[in-house]
Amino acid sequence: MSVIVIGFTTLDGRTADPDGSDGTAPGGWMFRYGPEHVVGDKFRLGGLLRDGVLLLGRRTWQHFGELWPTREDEFSQRMNAADKLVATRTLTDASGWANSRLLEGDLLAAVRTETRDVVVTGSVGVVHQLVGADLVDEYRLVTVPVLLGTGSRLFPEGAATGGFRCAQAEPVGPHLYSRYVRA
Repeated sequence: MSVIVIGFTTLDGRTADPDGSDGTAPGGWMFRYGPEHVVGDKFRLGGLLRDGVLLLGRRTWQHFGELWPTREDEFSQRMNAADKLVATRTLTDASGWANSRLLEGDLLAAVRTETRDVVVTGSVGVVHQLVGADLVDEYRLVTVPVLLGTGSRLFPEGAATGGFRCAQAEPVGPHLYSRYVRA
């Protein structure tokens, strides 16, 4: 089992409001160079969506649950068919998006006992807990060449230190896809 964090980030490591759905002033930065660079399986998840489990925080799950079920392309079909685990303290029902269930008990304990690969997308609060517990085995990032200077960061202040090695890096239009695995 591996914990894989995927996400869009700015050049200065910011993750806040990439698609503009939160309505912040700097929001929507991941589309500044057009949507074609961020659609489809940009994180090369392949079989992970079939064999693993998506771990999402409540806000990301609710947002994705509005977007993905209305789409019919191949990647959207894989997202909709994937098993989803929702980390929340407020929701009591996860039936709004196919194959979703609420995480029972402690987040870190649930991740430690999961037998499948865990893919975390968005959900910066969940990512920060996993980083703080040193549970992340791999990062797959698409870096957008934008500096925001404000907003939440991928890595929280005082994050656990650890060694990773770059396993892959390549341009995707104006963006950079990179994959880092635990050294």
